[in-house]
Amino acid sequence: MKLLLIEDDSETVGHVTEALAAAGHRVDSEMEGRAGLKRALEGGYAALIVDRMLPGMDGVEIVRQLRAQGDDVPVLFLTTMSGINDRVEGLEAGADDYLVKPFAFAELLARVNAITRRKDGTAAVTRLVAGDLEMDLLERTVKRAGRPVELQQQEFKLLEYLMRNAGRAVTRSMLLENVWKLSFDPRTNVVETHMSRLRAKLDRDHGHEMIHTIRGTGYILRAD
Repeated sequence: MKLLLIEDDSETVGHVTEALAAAGHRVDSEMEGRAGLKRALEGGYAALIVDRMLPGMDGVEIVRQLRAQGDDVPVLFLTTMSGINDRVEGLEAGADDYLVKPFAFAELLARVNAITRRKDGTAAVTRLVAGDLEMDLLERTVKRAGRPVELQQQEFKLLEYLMRNAGRAVTRSMLLENVWKLSFDPRTNVVETHMSRLRAKLDRDHGHEMIHTIRGTGYILRAD
């Protein structure tokens, strides 16, 4: 994908550009707000990664002007501004996601992939398949190797998110935000408890595990 990074810290620009390029993406960058807006309006980008505090024009104003001109390019804020009000302001301005510095590159990549998939409309599918695992989003049913798997409501939501991101690492914070709709860490083992129950139900009487723990990062659902 072709991405635009609007960030005034040269060290961050270098590290992020290197990480995204290693993942197969082409990255353009601007270090000043007005120049970033101009480049974004030229189009052709799958997504923008934007800092909040920029010289010339701040990130929130960049997004507001993009949306006011009918540009719906996906935007991820990448910023040190971590307060709840900061997040709300950024999302209400029209951003699609919000990631606070310092961050893990695996999470940055996962979030960029997520916002571009939503733009492509893949979230509208009604059936998800990963290997021998099938989920019907209309009937709210799950089968593995043709056998029904009975899940509680939150287990179903958790599995849906993992299947939508099959083959990609997802972090604990991503699960809290997207499955539990929490923008903060409640400091409980809610994710781990539900993940343990889900694994037990999915893997019962089957030869291999589908959900794997990635030490220091989070979880990944693998079809093979």
